[in-house]
Amino acid sequence: MFRSTLAGALRALTLLTALGAFGATAAAQTAPTSANVQIAREVVVASGATRAFEGVVPSILQQSLNVFVQQNPDLQKTLVEALKAIGPGFEKRTSEIIDIIAGVYATRFSPQELKELLTFYQSAVGKKFVTLLPNVLEESFVKTQEWGGKLSEEIVQTLRAEMKKRGHTI
Repeated sequence: MFRSTLAGALRALTLLTALGAFGATAAAQTAPTSANVQIAREVVVASGATRAFEGVVPSILQQSLNVFVQQNPDLQKTLVEALKAIGPGFEKRTSEIIDIIAGVYATRFSPQELKELLTFYQSAVGKKFVTLLPNVLEESFVKTQEWGGKLSEEIVQTLRAEMKKRGHTI
C-alpha cells in the first residue's frame, strides 16, 4: 500500500515538475494573492494532482500502527481500535495537501498562466491528459527501466571489449 502511495506521489511530483517547466518564465512572487491561490487550487484539483495523495493518510496511520505493534505486540487490537477512532480526523486533513500544492503553483505561475492552465485542464484534451497521465507515466517508467537495463548491458559488453584490447579480462 505504501509503495503504491509513494508511486502515486512520485507521479504527482513528476506532473508538478513538468508543469513547473512551463512556468519558468513567470516571475516568482514572494507572497501570492489570495485570488491567485484560489485559481491555483482550481488548477490543482482539475489537474488530478491530488489523486496521487489519496492514500497518504491511511499509509501514515498504518506505518504508525506497525511501529507501535513492533514495540508492544500485545496492544495490536487496542491500537487498531484507537487508529479507527482517530483516523477520520486525520483523513479530513488531506485537503491541506491542496493548499500546499496550490501555494507552490501560486508562487510559480502568474494569474494569467494559472487561468490558461485551468482552461487547458477543463478542455477535452486536458481531461484526457489527466485521465491518461498515470498510465503514461507508469508505462514511461517501465520502458525507461527496460532501456536503462539494455544500456547497462551494452556498456558492460563494450567496456569488457575495450579492456580486452588493453590486455585485461574483466
